[in-house]
This record gives sequence, structure tokens and C-alpha cells, in this order.
Amino acid sequence: MVKIGNITLPGFTLLLAPMEDVSDPPFRAVCKANGADLMFTEFISSEGLIRDAIKSKQKLDIFDYERPVGIQIFGGDEEAMALSAKIVDAVQPDLVDINFGCPVKKVVFKGAGAAVLKDVDLMVRLTDAVVRSTSLPVTVKTRLGWDDASINIMEVAERLQDVGIKALSIHGRTRSQMYKGEADWTWIGKVKENPRIQIPIFGNGDIDSPEKALEYKNRYGVDGIMIGRAAIGYPWIFNEIKYFLNTGQHLSPPTIEQRVEVIRQHLLRSVEWKGLIPGINEMRRHYTNYLKGLPNIKEYRLKLVTVKSVEEINDILNEIIKIYSGYQFERRMVEMNDLEYSCG
Repeated sequence: MVKIGNITLPGFTLLLAPMEDVSDPPFRAVCKANGADLMFTEFISSEGLIRDAIKSKQKLDIFDYERPVGIQIFGGDEEAMALSAKIVDAVQPDLVDINFGCPVKKVVFKGAGAAVLKDVDLMVRLTDAVVRSTSLPVTVKTRLGWDDASINIMEVAERLQDVGIKALSIHGRTRSQMYKGEADWTWIGKVKENPRIQIPIFGNGDIDSPEKALEYKNRYGVDGIMIGRAAIGYPWIFNEIKYFLNTGQHLSPPTIEQRVEVIRQHLLRSVEWKGLIPGINEMRRHYTNYLKGLPNIKEYRLKLVTVKSVEEINDILNEIIKIYSGYQFERRMVEMNDLEYSCG
């Protein structure tokens, strides 16, 4: 078993990465139903929380069926991070996660996310401010360093553990890499092997198949893996990995009926959480990924993104089932570079 403070997780934990504009409650719900062990909200600006910004406050929404779930915050000011941690504490998630990995310009230019990798002393002060301001376990997600010339993840891991974090998730790229190139897990393995490190270490980056999950588990000895892009439109990856780790066999790919059922669940949650029109509009970005691999599906995708009622969407989905019933899907390999998102 893996322990994060008072949270007990399976012996090899599968985490859903926090992804901006993706990891909302409807998406987390379908991932939880399909095997995710620990999930996080989209990252939330500490300054936004303090200003009571509507978008930031909405990201605090969590539900009991998601637990254990963490709320992720980011920022570059100690006082703002401490205050936002107190706000998060009042919502009672299972943990607070700090994002020191997001590489996108709008975050980095504010001195937050991956920008903090350039100043480990500041990173330590920010983390300490959060740890002191909450009764919840505090975890961190970060990258290897700012660039190849300044990889400092070993120092980061040791010093953040010393100020009280309970787990560390490491994306195997530098900030300068963004999401390009291959993630370097050798550094993640070195952190895990460091005798000074006693907290769980989770690896993140390029896990897109059960085979790779098993390979990296065995090669790098991590306590779990965090999956981001590979879960977009394919929440089944969590159960597929678990089944493969336990049996060495592959689950059959989800049928068209199973895919449509998850689309319906996702749509229902989206409408319930955001309201009818926003919920329908929000789902439009997901149809392409859910239906990927179906031949001549473009006509139906276009219909799905133009209709304005749940009834019409369900009618189109019923038509898709009728046409593609019995279609044999291949096991999915995610084209990682085709999917971009804001995350650590």
C-alpha cells in the first residue's frame, strides 16, 4: 500500500494528472469509474482564489464519489499561497497539491508553475507556507528542472520532503521541453532510489499503454504513475493497465456500445454540473477523442457539435451504435504530440 499522510492507496497507484480545461468533475467522474485511484482538480490560481474569481472558485467543486481527490494550486507569492491553502482546507479535499511544473507562458511569466524551478529557495518557502497553512497532506507536482543545463530535481525532492510534503509527482521533462520529445524517466528513478527520500514518488510522462506502464514500474521502481493525455477520450486506460499488471493479459478494447455509454455519462455529469447549454458546449471538445478510430465518423462528429439538446445528442449516439455495432477497435496507442494541455 502507498500512504500519503492518512490516505491509503493501492500498492501501485494510478493517478489522473491535473489538466487545465480537461480535469473537471465530469471528466474525473468517468476516469474514477474506470479505475483511477487518485485524481486532482484543474490547477487553481492562488491569486484567483483570494480575489474570489468565479472560475477559480468553481474549480474547488469536488464530490464524494471522487475521493480520494486533491485540489491543486499554483502561485509565486508566499502570502497568497498560504491564504489559498486555507481556502482549500475549508473545502475538505483529501490533500492539497502544489503545481511547480506548468510550463505555459501565462503561468511562467507570473513567476509560478515551472518558473519556480529557477529558484529552489523560493520553492521551499512557498511549499512551507502551504504546509503550515493547512491540516491536509501537501503534495507537489514538478519537472526535472528549467532546462537540460539546470536539472535540479534531486535537490528539489530532498528539500521539499524536509519541509513536509507527503508525496512528489515528477514529470520527466524540463520546462524548456514543454511537451515535446521523450520524457526522461532516469531522473525519476534516481530520485526514487535516493536513500534520503522516504515519501512516495510518482512518475509522469509518455505513459500511453499497459506495456509501458509495466516496463516503467519495473525499471524505475516508482510508487505509481500519473496519466494525463492518454486518458483524454480514453478513461479505460486505468483499468487496462491494472488488468495487465495483474494478469499479463490485455482487456479487450471498449466496444462502440461501451464508448457511447461513457459519452452519455460524461455528458450527463457535464450538464448537471455546468447547466444545460454550457454542459453541452463543454462536451463538444471530447467527441473526437472518444470516437477516434471509427471510419467515416466525421459526419456524426459534426452533428454532435452542432445540435443543442441532450435528446438530439442521444439520437445521434443511437445512430452511431446502430451503424458501428460489432466494429472491432484496435488497442489504442495515443498520439501524444497531438494532444496539448496545460499541466505540469
